[in-house]
Amino acid sequence: MTEEETAPFEPREGVPGVITQPHELSEYADRLRAGIGPLALDAERASGYRYSQRAYLVQLRREGSGTALIDPIGQPDLTPIQQATEGVEWILHAATQDLACLAEVGLRPSSLFDTELAGRLLGRARVSLAALVHSELGHVLEKGHGATDWSVRPLSPAQLRYAALDVELLVELRDSMARSLEEAGKTGIAREEFDALLSFAPRERGEDEWRRTSGIHRVRKPRALAIVRSLWLARDELAESKDIAVGRLLPDASIVAAAQSDVATMQDLAELKDFNGRGAHRYLRRWWSAIVEARALPVSDLPPSATPPSGPPPPRSWADRDPAAFARLSAARAGLAEIAEQMDLPVENLLTPDLVRRLCWTPPDGHDPGDVADVLRAQGARDWQVAATLDCLCEALEAEPGSGDDTSTPNPTGE
Repeated sequence: MTEEETAPFEPREGVPGVITQPHELSEYADRLRAGIGPLALDAERASGYRYSQRAYLVQLRREGSGTALIDPIGQPDLTPIQQATEGVEWILHAATQDLACLAEVGLRPSSLFDTELAGRLLGRARVSLAALVHSELGHVLEKGHGATDWSVRPLSPAQLRYAALDVELLVELRDSMARSLEEAGKTGIAREEFDALLSFAPRERGEDEWRRTSGIHRVRKPRALAIVRSLWLARDELAESKDIAVGRLLPDASIVAAAQSDVATMQDLAELKDFNGRGAHRYLRRWWSAIVEARALPVSDLPPSATPPSGPPPPRSWADRDPAAFARLSAARAGLAEIAEQMDLPVENLLTPDLVRRLCWTPPDGHDPGDVADVLRAQGARDWQVAATLDCLCEALEAEPGSGDDTSTPNPTGE
């Protein structure tokens, strides 16, 4: 590979200025309307710095329109862009990361091509934008600013250059991957997957979201769990009000450490090992109040050690709890792994692990193929997934204990 091929790619038209004024937005919308081909988009958030997942910069590029960098802080309503690109295919990389924050500023695609998902469907080993740009187009994208704080103003020239490059080659990448999908006979599969993304919505937070605290498995007693819950809720409320990432206020490790301790005073809490973080001492009184509140709860208000499962139990317990279900799951895993290998795609893209578990734990009566297909579709499976897996799953549902199931069976579904 030549030195030119390994040198970081540079924006061919330079880095544009940031659009911050209504007339600038209107002018670029007119240019988009006159452009041709699909529209490349990206958004920069401040994950790790801010509580919200809002976009702090939106990048766009279309043939004949050039690249634009839009500051949605000054221009929070980007409906002129939406109106100028109705019916145009939008190109995103890892669309589920950006669709929600784009919708907040009025941007919702009517047609979509996801280059990361295309890479997965093509069985590519590495599917980051930089990896695909290199493997598909031979260009090198410079790294280094993706995890910076995009909420800080002004943005540096290096940040703007990085942002512009994120959409510079997306159209070319899309065209290359579309050709590969066609050659692999996966164009229809990809289209079903991309269309499904149009209705994507982030997972809703449940009442027991606090149970996702990292390290909570070490907390056993109900009173200690109440402290975890109280600190988590206090942190979440403060983080939302100040728009600061929760981990920058009080790390999960500090919450667990406080819950497991027997500190008697606020000063004891301040001196507790592992109780640290930028907001640990600054908001010490708030954290101590949360602990005192949890300790004062009547026993009847303490959280249970575990919540009733909303789905099947962990598969590691199936062999003892329900040998028949374990046999079905083992057969399904083996069959799906074989199909995924034949289709050259990750097994989790063939069918989600959760869907497989639910089907095998509670299969439809009689295992009728039509009923199985209905279950798959009700759980979100696309038509191509049903067609590819139905025979395998129907056969797996007939498996009996001792018919080849084994506790050492590899787990290809990513659990």
